[in-house]
Amino acid sequence: MWAVSVREAVLDALAWVLPVECAGCGSPDRMLCGRCRRDLVAAPARTVAGGLDVVAAAPYAGTVQRVVLALKDGRTSLASALAPLLSSALARAAAGDDVELVAVPSTRAALRRRGFDPVLVVLARLGARPSRVLRPARTHRVQKGLGRAERLQNLRGVHRATRALRGRRFLIVDDVVTTGATLAEAARAIRDAGGEVVGAVAIAATPRLGRP
Repeated sequence: MWAVSVREAVLDALAWVLPVECAGCGSPDRMLCGRCRRDLVAAPARTVAGGLDVVAAAPYAGTVQRVVLALKDGRTSLASALAPLLSSALARAAAGDDVELVAVPSTRAALRRRGFDPVLVVLARLGARPSRVLRPARTHRVQKGLGRAERLQNLRGVHRATRALRGRRFLIVDDVVTTGATLAEAARAIRDAGGEVVGAVAIAATPRLGRP
C-alpha cells in the first residue's frame, strides 16, 4: 500500500510539472486517469472476419477507441494500458505452442508518419516477439469510407511474405478489426508463401464488423 501511495504521489507531481490530458476523457490529469484505466475492461469475444476466426478483446468504442487512437497518434506509453486487453484475446485464442504470432504490418507511409508500429509496441509490452514474416508490398487508398468489397479490392496485394513459410502456423495480430479486409489480405500473403493461418486476435472490433 505504501508503494502504491508513493507511486500515486509521484504521478501527481509529474502531472503538475508536465501537464497532460487523459487520453480517455481529456481531463487534465495523467496520460490515463484512474477512471478511464478501469474502463479498459477485457471482454474477449469470438467472431468471424475476413474468413478467419477472430478473438477481439473489447468493442471499439468509448474509452477503448479513444485510447487506441491516442496510441496511434504517438502516445506510446498507453501501450501498457492496452497490453492486458491484447493479452486476454491471446489467452482466449489459445492457439498452441507451435503457432507464431505475426502482426499486420503498418504501411510505409504510416511508419514514416508515426515512427513506430502500434501493434508491435503493444506486443512488446507483453514481452512477445512476433515473427517478422510480412512486409508492405505496395501502397493503397485510405480504407475509411469503403465498403467490405471495396476494402478487399483496395488491399489486394498490399502485403508480401519475406520468405517461404511452408510448415509454419500463424496467428495474426491487429489493433482494430473493422470488416476483416486487412486480416484477409495478411492471411492471403501468408498462405501464398505456404504458411497456415489458424486465426487472428485484435485489441478491439468495431460494431460494424460483419456488415456488408
